[in-house]
Amino acid sequence: MEKSFESKLRQYARLVVSVGVNVQKGQPVMIACPVDCAYFARMLTEEAYKAGAKDVIISWRDDFCSRQHWLYADDSLFDAVYPWEADQRNTLGREGVAYIAISAQDPENLKGVDPERQRRYNIAAGRDLKEFYRLEMSNGFPWCVVSIPIPAWAKKVFPNASEEEAMAMLWDEIFNAVRIKEGGDAVAEWHEHCKRLEENAKKMTQYAFAELHYKNSAGTDLKVKMPDNHIWLAGGDDAKSGVRFVANMPTEEVFSAPLRTGVDGTLVATKPLVLNGNVVEGIKFTFKDGRIESIHADANEQTLKNEVGLDEGSHYLGEIALVPYDSPISLSGVLFFNTLFDENASCHFAFGEAYPACVEGGDDLSPEELLARGINAESNTHVDFMVGSRDLTITGVTKDGREIPVFVNGNFAI
Repeated sequence: MEKSFESKLRQYARLVVSVGVNVQKGQPVMIACPVDCAYFARMLTEEAYKAGAKDVIISWRDDFCSRQHWLYADDSLFDAVYPWEADQRNTLGREGVAYIAISAQDPENLKGVDPERQRRYNIAAGRDLKEFYRLEMSNGFPWCVVSIPIPAWAKKVFPNASEEEAMAMLWDEIFNAVRIKEGGDAVAEWHEHCKRLEENAKKMTQYAFAELHYKNSAGTDLKVKMPDNHIWLAGGDDAKSGVRFVANMPTEEVFSAPLRTGVDGTLVATKPLVLNGNVVEGIKFTFKDGRIESIHADANEQTLKNEVGLDEGSHYLGEIALVPYDSPISLSGVLFFNTLFDENASCHFAFGEAYPACVEGGDDLSPEELLARGINAESNTHVDFMVGSRDLTITGVTKDGREIPVFVNGNFAI
């Protein structure tokens, strides 16, 4: 490796370990990693042990092997998770694992795979790994999603470049997005960045909006009611152990959970969505009383319909997120075909399960109690899709009926 590149990569690994999951002495660490990214996993492992990790467990995956599995494995395998896998994840979740997921895959790796197999396995995983997912959503342990380039993904993002050029270009974009530069102090940068995001979240919470109205020329015209005592979150969050962590690197969003039954109108996506190894394009949803009533996509519509149809909760929104059109990732002009980056270039929503912390005291409430508080507390999925645009306006309506511009021309107005 070139010296300056290795220096940046080491800075990135330290950032993920010390700020992303904030590894504590005696804590187990798990890294979910593509085999193409093994060199970064090794660096993360070294940094985690230096921070005092009790153990580091690697969960490897590979695009080629995954595709062969989905295409040719025995059909019975898609209705259950292996007991040993479920036991490992659920046990580590209970122990307060620091969980790092490296998001890097060919965006179209599962093109042509039977979507019914994917639907069945997603239901099985939601059932058998329910404890792990519930702990993750309710801050039961610190977790962080990060990314590094792999060739198939880099070529999708930069199709006119050679593989070597595409990899170098994607590395540059990722380092910029996570605030890493030669000779810089990424840890200090991230503490300042999170502070700025958290100030915007605090402002949004103080307004206590009853409703937000979205409108743009792409066709979005949506009214979103908000639950009582909702909270806007951003930057970092606190695990139940009290450890501060940052779930996404990069992050540019301020987010909350809408009222489950309070969404009405039309929502049109402005970027493609990579979902289950397929690129879904031209998404359009209509909502009535919170429920998705109709679904359209120009490409891979069935993949989208299968995900929305996983369970009753997947028919409702679980997240509403604000990202300025002039955010650094948006201004790069790059379409990443990776939700970790594309959602931080655009206002977005997610259908499926909500984060409990989006209502006051939510991390300590049961799904039934959260539903009673008005948020979509139970689903086997959580899928972000992007709706931001240069001309997006969002108007907030307070409980006493005042209208306040929240976004004008795609950017914060408050």
